[in-house]
Amino acid sequence: MSHPSTKGSLPGTPPRGRVVVVDHGSGNLRSVSQAVMHVAAGTGVEVLVSKRPEDLLAADRVVLPGQGALHDCMQGVADAGLMQALREVAATRPLMGVCVGMQMMFDRSEEGPADGMGLVPGEVLRFRLDGRRQPDGSRYKIPQMGWNRVWQTAAHPIWAGVEDGAYFYFLHSYHARPSDPRHTAGETEYGDRFTCAVARDNIFATQFHPEKSAADGLRLYRNFLHWNP
Repeated sequence: MSHPSTKGSLPGTPPRGRVVVVDHGSGNLRSVSQAVMHVAAGTGVEVLVSKRPEDLLAADRVVLPGQGALHDCMQGVADAGLMQALREVAATRPLMGVCVGMQMMFDRSEEGPADGMGLVPGEVLRFRLDGRRQPDGSRYKIPQMGWNRVWQTAAHPIWAGVEDGAYFYFLHSYHARPSDPRHTAGETEYGDRFTCAVARDNIFATQFHPEKSAADGLRLYRNFLHWNP
């Protein structure tokens, strides 16, 4: 098996097929789907927003967004009957998670607590920053909201063309801790350094919002369309 965070390549030919953005009732669907449609324009890729398992299974690539409470997102996936389809997608084709969509991929979360899908071994933890101050003397606020630098900890085709230390937009109160550090593809610092991007086989996921992160965020979605794990 190839290294969890370096598998795959970007081909020289334009992508084709269909990308499905998963609608489980709790995702930032409009902004994510609009960003994916923007980078797919002129490539021959069809972008579909769907909550039907059969659409996920017929897709060439799948994007799993999420926002709000992890329990609500997981309940939406269960209610729509999407769990098995997402597991099959994760095993057979490219799957990209965004924000809570990334947190859903882990085993469990302190938010609830709630169980995730177990696609990436590890847990999701709440920030513990009470009483701590930032370098400018102000207190850390939860959630982390705004732009922060992302350090690439592993080579991966999804990072192609993005400078190490580029800024991305965050909005979250919980962060992931993979059991295997090799699954960490990116880190950021907010009080402590933590995992903000993960990669394992066909999966790439970010805690930050690429769709709200200007040109570098769009580049990640564009690279995802070309990624062949």
